[in-house]
Amino acid sequence: MTTHPDVTQVDAAAAELIEEARRHDARRAARTLVTGASQRATLIALAEGAELAEHDSPPAATLYIVTGRVRLHTEDHSWTLERGQLARIPPQRHGLTALADSAVLLTVALH
Repeated sequence: MTTHPDVTQVDAAAAELIEEARRHDARRAARTLVTGASQRATLIALAEGAELAEHDSPPAATLYIVTGRVRLHTEDHSWTLERGQLARIPPQRHGLTALADSAVLLTVALH
């Protein structure tokens, strides 16, 4: 992947990663697309039903749904996000569940 991936490259990578996720026991796959000293953008594919268990939040992060449908949840709230939606990652512990085969672009501030 180039330093500045375009939409076509992100879509192609998403399709590849979804296929890879379907083959893995964990039912997920990921690829870092952009990395720097202060931020990172990672494409994460989840086969339907796959979960990212609850984990701590980074200082700041967003989640863009490239394809599919996911549920972002905290202990107290839950949001269903679909293709094309952008959400701020909540500051508390959170998890993610794929409601369909999905690819999401996670952008994280590293400090």
